Amino acid sequence: MESKPPNAPPDPSGPDDDSSDPTRGAQPNVLRLFEEEAAVSRKTIESGRVRVSKVTRTRDQLIDELLARTNVEVTRIPVGRVVDAIPPVKNDADLTIIPVVEETLVVERRLVLKEEVHIRRVQTTERYQETVQLRYQTAEVSRIPAQTPATENGAVAGPTKRNPEDT
Repeated sequence: MESKPPNAPPDPSGPDDDSSDPTRGAQPNVLRLFEEEAAVSRKTIESGRVRVSKVTRTRDQLIDELLARTNVEVTRIPVGRVVDAIPPVKNDADLTIIPVVEETLVVERRLVLKEEVHIRRVQTTERYQETVQLRYQTAEVSRIPAQTPATENGAVAGPTKRNPEDT
C-alpha cells in the first residue's frame, strides 16, 4: 500500500491507477489550488454602414421605322349598257369592281348597267421618326462611416442590434 501525506485530501477514485490526469503520476505530493481558464466571446462592432438607393432615370430613344399605310381611291365609271342579269362583284389583285344596276320600266323589263365603281387599294410607305423617353433604374451604393460614441461612458449613438452569440 501507498502512504499518503497527512494533509492530502481523500482520493474518491480509489488507487492511483487513473492515467488520464497527467499530474497524478508525475508529482503525487503536489496539490492543484488555482487554475486559469480562457473564455472567448464575440462582440459586434459597427465599422460603418452601406446605403443602397434605387434611382429611376430617363433617356431619349429615337424611333426610326417605316410605316405602311393603305389609301383607297374610289372612281366612278359610267357604263350605260343593258345586261340580262346582275353582274357579280369582281376582285382583281388590288382592284374591286362593284356593279351598280338600275331597273328601268319599259314595255319590257331590262337591266341597264349604269356604272361601275372601281375601288383600288394603293399602298405607300413613309418614314416615321419620333423621340420617346425610356425609363431605367440604377442602384447607387454609398458607404457611411461608423458613428462616434455620443457620451463619454462609451454608449453608441443610434440603434444597436443584439448579437445572439454574445449571450
